[in-house]
Amino acid sequence: MTVSAPAVRVEDLSFRYNSRKEAAIFDLNLEVQPGEVLLIAGASGCGKTTLLRCINGLIPRSYRGEKSGRVLLHGRDVAEMNLVEVSQIAGTLLQDPERQIVSSYVVGEIAFGPENLGLPRDEILQRVDEVIARLGIEHLRSRETFQLSGGEKQKVAIAGVLAMHPSILLLDEPLASLDPASADEALALVRRLADEGTTILLVEHRVEDALKVRPDRLMYLEGGRIRYLGPVQDVLAELDHRQVKLPALWIVQRVRQMEAAPLPVPETAVTDSAPRSGPHSGPHNKHAAPPNANSAQDQKEALISFRNVSFAYGDGPRVLNDINLDILPGDLVAILGPNGAGKSTLVKHAIGLLKPSEGQVVVGGRDTRRATVAQTARVVGYVFQSPTHMLFAPTVREELAFGPKNLRFPEAEIQESVRTAVQAVNLAGLEEFPPLGLSFGQQKRTAIAAVVAMRSRVLVMDEPTAGQDFANYTRFMEALVGSGSEDAGGTADGRKSVLTTHFGATLFITHDVDLAVTYANRVILLREGRIAADGPPATVLCDFDLLKSCRILPTSLLRLNCDLLPKTGRFLPAEVLGSYIETR
Repeated sequence: MTVSAPAVRVEDLSFRYNSRKEAAIFDLNLEVQPGEVLLIAGASGCGKTTLLRCINGLIPRSYRGEKSGRVLLHGRDVAEMNLVEVSQIAGTLLQDPERQIVSSYVVGEIAFGPENLGLPRDEILQRVDEVIARLGIEHLRSRETFQLSGGEKQKVAIAGVLAMHPSILLLDEPLASLDPASADEALALVRRLADEGTTILLVEHRVEDALKVRPDRLMYLEGGRIRYLGPVQDVLAELDHRQVKLPALWIVQRVRQMEAAPLPVPETAVTDSAPRSGPHSGPHNKHAAPPNANSAQDQKEALISFRNVSFAYGDGPRVLNDINLDILPGDLVAILGPNGAGKSTLVKHAIGLLKPSEGQVVVGGRDTRRATVAQTARVVGYVFQSPTHMLFAPTVREELAFGPKNLRFPEAEIQESVRTAVQAVNLAGLEEFPPLGLSFGQQKRTAIAAVVAMRSRVLVMDEPTAGQDFANYTRFMEALVGSGSEDAGGTADGRKSVLTTHFGATLFITHDVDLAVTYANRVILLREGRIAADGPPATVLCDFDLLKSCRILPTSLLRLNCDLLPKTGRFLPAEVLGSYIETR
């Protein structure tokens, strides 16, 4: 009887980048069988992406350093294959779709890989049609890639990988830019591919979402080493729930175990029935303004105003339609909506990168049509969805100092701004590293820190949690918006948040519903370029029919909060919600 080789075998694998003193991964040993789905989790910079680069041959060909050990694909040593051979076996989806897309049009991007394999034209077109149908992106076929939203680019990048018909798929955070409904659809496709025999290595920080793919095993990396490798159901006892984003009831159960609570979490704690609705009766998880804050803010001058704003790219269809919106001091706004709804286009108007086709945008009392980018930047700082659009300096320190220098901060203030920004987003120890040599998650935090250092009155972040592990994004969000005193904006250890000190308002575009649940005091839903809802989180997010119309799916944390809202009066983190659940 012939026993087939594992799809992936990793033997005593270690690697250190030339730009780093410490190795990124140490002595990894792993076997993944054909058709298996392996979910890989761990903190930003723990070695997840480095492992994938060793498997797909980019290390040591494109990324230089010291490597030992070996990787075999279906029994063949990657070191003995060229990249064309490897790419026909292992297809890779990069963390940042901007770095993967090379063609001007969607159909050309999907056809790019098969064309480079020299396949006949008819087969190329057949493969393109197949993946477009599988991903449901027929509406994108003739679009120019540079006009796509981040989520749409992610879908096109996935399509380009699938068109190669790889037997192994290496997916590096495939959900990061996808709206919740699209993420569900992508995971369903991954499950079907695995059932058909494709081997899947799925790197994902959104562990709760990734569990929907029903992974065979979970591997948790910590400091470049395997901390856990085994069945998903056994991971709860092994991992710190503060490091990994887990389902809400898992966290409740974990906290009770840590407190030695004798009674289990009831299965009926959360239902799928229509949630109770109603406004907040208290501040939102310590981050919201006090009750009735909006009525008090009516007397304040808006930091940003959209007045009957509509916009279209060139001769294309409208992307924004009749937007009327004021951003007021104290606002912590989560902007949610499906891919292509106009979220990034909206905030690009707030920084003057785009000018309205109709209507007016006023920032800091000045019409953006009559303001320079530098003038607008003093009011609004913007963190792009893709950090590579922002990073260019030789070191992190110089990157963070660039904006303050151009805004003519005094030297002492520049140094203090850099120090504060480094502390806020957990970059200590990386100040002298080249930003583009960091992991994607670290690059994203560097981009955030670069804007924080400019001390603009309004901080705008596009997908701030992309590439971030749960511990890191919790830390920098609390540093930016505070988590201590309900009315002082402090952090848990008593420090003032950066927001309290410098920012009048914060806006963040996100597909992470729990980010809105935990930190926003106002939620704006966009759908087809229009505002579908604008209000307190408990009012907007507990309307599940409304969320469905915007391709947003309730998370376990949202469902639990909506179910318990009559008791809590506000949204709370899972660690706290357990005390409101009655035990048998």
